[in-house]
Amino acid sequence: MTTTPTDSHEKAHADNMGGFIGYIADIDNATPEQRAQDADLSQLDSLQDDLGLPTNHTNNTRYLDDDISMRGGNSKGDKLPNTKGCYGLVMVNNKTEPVNMAAQMPNSDKPPIISDTTQASAYSIGSMSRDSNWWLVTSLSDAVTLYANLSTNDPNITVLSCLNQSMFDKALRHFAEVHTIHIIDTAQHKDRLISRLAGVNAIAHISIDCIISRLNEGDLINNLIADAETIEFEALAWGEPEPLANDPSKPTPYPINAFTGLLRQVIEAVAYYAQVPLAMAGQCVLGALAHMGQRFIDAPMGHGHMPASLILITEGESGSGKTQAMGLTHFKIKEYERQQYGNYLDDIAAWDSEKAGLKGKELAQFLEDNPKPQNPKNLFDDATIEPILDRFISGEMNNASWTTDEAGQFFNGHTMTGDTAGSALSAITKLYSDGEVSRLRSQKSAYATPQTDAHNVRMTLLLQGQRVVLEQALTDPLMNGQGFLARALIACPEDLRGHRVWDDEKRRNDSPYDNPDLIAYWSRCQSLLDPLPAHLPNDSTGTPQRIKMQWAEGAEQTFYKHMQAIENRQAQGQALEYLKAYASRMAENASRIASLMAFFEGRKEITTDDIARAFMLVEYSTSERLRYLDATPTGEQNDSEKLSGWLVNKARGKKPHKLNRTDIYNGAPKPMRKNNRILQSELDNLESKLHIKQIEDGRKKIIEVNPKLYK
Repeated sequence: MTTTPTDSHEKAHADNMGGFIGYIADIDNATPEQRAQDADLSQLDSLQDDLGLPTNHTNNTRYLDDDISMRGGNSKGDKLPNTKGCYGLVMVNNKTEPVNMAAQMPNSDKPPIISDTTQASAYSIGSMSRDSNWWLVTSLSDAVTLYANLSTNDPNITVLSCLNQSMFDKALRHFAEVHTIHIIDTAQHKDRLISRLAGVNAIAHISIDCIISRLNEGDLINNLIADAETIEFEALAWGEPEPLANDPSKPTPYPINAFTGLLRQVIEAVAYYAQVPLAMAGQCVLGALAHMGQRFIDAPMGHGHMPASLILITEGESGSGKTQAMGLTHFKIKEYERQQYGNYLDDIAAWDSEKAGLKGKELAQFLEDNPKPQNPKNLFDDATIEPILDRFISGEMNNASWTTDEAGQFFNGHTMTGDTAGSALSAITKLYSDGEVSRLRSQKSAYATPQTDAHNVRMTLLLQGQRVVLEQALTDPLMNGQGFLARALIACPEDLRGHRVWDDEKRRNDSPYDNPDLIAYWSRCQSLLDPLPAHLPNDSTGTPQRIKMQWAEGAEQTFYKHMQAIENRQAQGQALEYLKAYASRMAENASRIASLMAFFEGRKEITTDDIARAFMLVEYSTSERLRYLDATPTGEQNDSEKLSGWLVNKARGKKPHKLNRTDIYNGAPKPMRKNNRILQSELDNLESKLHIKQIEDGRKKIIEVNPKLYK
């Protein structure tokens, strides 16, 4: 490789690197017999043989017949004592260039002797490809243990070891310049980690032991990363971005009269205790009803029935009360999930205990008579669509909900921003409409399975997020074109921040867990989540079947009158002329909502009153959809919004999210493009609203985008 250094620093680096490469070229690689003397290196060799994994560790491991020189490539440097007979672990920088060496005695617990402690470097195990997950630990033993467990699930993995705790921060910051780095957080020193690493492009995860345990239970790496409690250090250095939109029209009044009896009282109680808009509380209640009801009922439509699942999208800024509202409406659902998971852990322990010691025919008979217990989890808040579809196809679950107060995890996740976004949206809409899943993999792949389809399954989506997230999604041609948004019930309520009451002692002492309406609601939820077997219709095998909800007298005609009125409003010049796809699904959603309301009250028939009230909610959502489009039409965004959206898209996938100002000057949307005065004014505005930071990097001007805009 030929380089042309542009300044003395780069030249010094090139000279030093060339010297180091020449230095290590004179040292022989450790032979397999020599590596076999060390438990960690021997384990890596076994992985290579068993799984065909990358073998770069064999090329990066030398055997030291003599003491090595300090500062690696300096052959005239002083010798480091006690390094003869050690393994020479060749360490690389973030460009994968060998720049350092560590001398480690076989099977020693002591930190190795590192030839140049001024160099940010690490011993690399794995591919170091940009599309792999990169992990950083301190010791060789931890690196091998982590790699051994992760690589069986994903061979394209990279584990880096700085080999010395004192060099960890330096190495982390160095490698985080080019890639997101995953580190292990035992939660014992979380506050200290945050104070040290705020702003670094790194994510801290659960302990190695917990990771191994999860993998042994059959979890996938991406699931594990998505489910883990993480600290995103890069985002800690930023505040919450402020809205840029022009003053929108007033939110549509929420039709609280669409609910009666206990459900109305619950929505009002949730709005009071969480101090959130009625619309947010109402959307959360509908999400809870759909989660519980889709398991037991189907809604009438035409000459048949359809799933009672819902897709609910609610706008709410950070700190607006989304989490609190969901916590109250889903209180029993989450408690039930925890109980079921606890039972599962007991069952799996008992199953393992009974299986232990069995061999041959006895083991085969046991496995035939006692299938391994399956994880009952069906409420997800941080996931990707592929593993959810896989659980449907494998028969692990028939009903699920993706329920989150961070909608960015759905809209800005890898699935929805990558090349597979179209197929993922198609899968979701088919699952929503027909209750069917189809997913075909190559039978030669690591995840090959003869099972490709699932039928009669259900999934509800309850997505709450900030405007900066939803705005992009609601105007996204793919989201609209694939029919995903056409099936959604949308709410963009007023923001109550600045008008909430926190200093009223009486209000503070009024606990929601003592509220009789919420207690009655939670009791009803418990009975719906875990009903008595006698209350469920069964087929000939005893398997519970979904109830086909029926029309009460006059209700069907009322339903179709509403449907006809919506049809008429889609004609040229009418209100829904440009929202035909959305309007066509309004009646379907009304039938689902009416069915869920009746189900909650213990009825199997839908009344004319149920239908009228359900259409109130559908009309509200339609008004909000139209209002949202009027407030932020794609072609009429203000210049700040245009520039922010352009910067977010251009920096997407970069870690950290940085752009050269010169590139922005040449490529920004008009009127900012090649107009320095207007561009600088808008950049200053975006910085004041915490969307970006303007950074001087030597002679370069860099624009860094707030990572919270990707949530």
